[in-house]
Amino acid sequence: MTQTTSDQDALNGGRYLPIAEHGLIGDLRSVALVGTDGTIDWYCCPCFDAPSVFGSILDAERGGCFELAAAIPARTKQFYFPDTNVLLTRFFTEDGVGEVQDFMPVDGGSVEAKRHRLIRRVLCVRGSIPFRARVAPRFDYGALPHTLRMVGDVAVFDSGGLSLALTATVPLEVDGPDARADFKLAEGEAAVFALDQVGGEVAPRSCACAEAERQFTATVAYWRNWLSASRYRGRWREMVHRSALTLKLLTYAPTGAIVAAPTTSLPEQLGGERNWDYRYVWVRDAAFCVYALLRLGFTGEAQAFMEFVTRHVSPGEVKPAGPLQIMYGIDGRTELPERELPDLEGHQGSAPVRVGNDAAEQLQLDIYGALIDSIYLYDKWAQPVSSDQWDNVCALVDWVCEHWDQPDEGIWETRGGRKNFLYSRLMCWVAIERAIRMAHRRGLPADLPRWRECRDTIYRRIHSRGWSQARQAFVQEEDGDVLDAAVLMMPLTKFVAPTDPKWLATLDALTQDLVSDSLVYRYDRVASPDGMRGDEGTFSICSFWYVEAMVHAGRVDEARLAFEKMLTYANHLGLYAEEISHTGEQQGNFPQAFTHLALISAAFNLDRALG
Repeated sequence: MTQTTSDQDALNGGRYLPIAEHGLIGDLRSVALVGTDGTIDWYCCPCFDAPSVFGSILDAERGGCFELAAAIPARTKQFYFPDTNVLLTRFFTEDGVGEVQDFMPVDGGSVEAKRHRLIRRVLCVRGSIPFRARVAPRFDYGALPHTLRMVGDVAVFDSGGLSLALTATVPLEVDGPDARADFKLAEGEAAVFALDQVGGEVAPRSCACAEAERQFTATVAYWRNWLSASRYRGRWREMVHRSALTLKLLTYAPTGAIVAAPTTSLPEQLGGERNWDYRYVWVRDAAFCVYALLRLGFTGEAQAFMEFVTRHVSPGEVKPAGPLQIMYGIDGRTELPERELPDLEGHQGSAPVRVGNDAAEQLQLDIYGALIDSIYLYDKWAQPVSSDQWDNVCALVDWVCEHWDQPDEGIWETRGGRKNFLYSRLMCWVAIERAIRMAHRRGLPADLPRWRECRDTIYRRIHSRGWSQARQAFVQEEDGDVLDAAVLMMPLTKFVAPTDPKWLATLDALTQDLVSDSLVYRYDRVASPDGMRGDEGTFSICSFWYVEAMVHAGRVDEARLAFEKMLTYANHLGLYAEEISHTGEQQGNFPQAFTHLALISAAFNLDRALG
């Protein structure tokens, strides 16, 4: 991706970079978004769902940022150091070429892990270039004031219970609540900035160029060592591995949690109200991530997530919405109250900005199928589940047998009232069917006669009331006629044969009504109101589901073309948000686990079909 500073200034008055103009770095506890202009404009410390300290992606004036760029006009390009999550932003000027290397060391469980160190190393690789830096944290989403004091050559930002220390190998200046630096580098020279969380056991510590080099080398080695476990050797290795590295960045190492996305309130439509907080563990999204990572051979992440489920998901604690919540905090907490931050204007003026998520209290029956399917695959591909884990599975399946026929809010978390969604029925069938498979394969105790009877009842119900004679297709809800891309999962879950005439008719109907140049809309919002105003783009996970469904249907050439088209909608680094606008822009929280896990699965199955 190439861009000039004048181009950047033209974008929305120079106040906001588009969502896609960012890369991602992280330390398996939190992440930072780095723009193609060299500015970090999203960073929550010390963890994914902590309040932001840099949040200018949501409010250019009040959000806070860490600017680091050439001080003269420059073209920029951004890429990842190969096979890592170390990000490089290059500046091409008339006087020379420079680059910023951004990374967060992964320190495991040591005291140093509490430092949450963010390193920005600046190099001049040709000629000589003046640089400027401005570090302007704004604590608690810009709501809390802070003090700035110099302790020797260290700038310490204090705000309530959080303190950040900035060290640099060039002189820092205090500018009100911010720290600044202006410096010039000649060819071969470098400067280092390091931002740490300090307090308690963690004292401010400088980061000399030699230490930055050691940590750079160690971070590169960590990511390459992790990626070396991948078994994928197919045609789209670079994109698949970038997706795997992204999913790994979305894991919270202390608990094994996997967040749906590392951001909040990035709009699904500019100026619209569909702005949500995705920095939590959706059971569905995390379970699908486990499937994708297991496909590639990464069993450690699957085991860590299973331990998270065992610790924090107790079938004995049945709440009004059932024994499972649809989402949990990264520490397993269940209370995620939603509130708006009226002082933030939102990305490109797209208010409201929300933190927390009231959808946690919804009933979404499909999550039982997603979770039990991931447990089934873990038991099959990684290691056998324990007797306690099996008891929990049985309790969940027994609950599903009693409650599968309730209306619910569904996979798309509609806020327009509960309905009898076909996808929810489908995934209840998956929950019971996978548990039956596990019981048979392992000889595990289960109420198999009851489970089989319920499984078969759901199957007949879907075929009788989920099929629209008028549309000649499986539809969104029982006895309805609205199409829904979620039914693309029917052959993927092995509910229906991928060449069944009823399924092929459904695939044709979806292609006709919901597909636009390989991109897939979730459903027709006019025909099926969801309780929210505004439009949305195509939903990227559905586009990859569409590819996979066509593969299974034998339409391999069409599937490959659709997949290759979908790859052109990735950003310059191979990253995807949740949706794609009608002009091809990324929309929604970024990057989105849903999209990347579906890319992995589609690539895997397309490769296998192509031979």
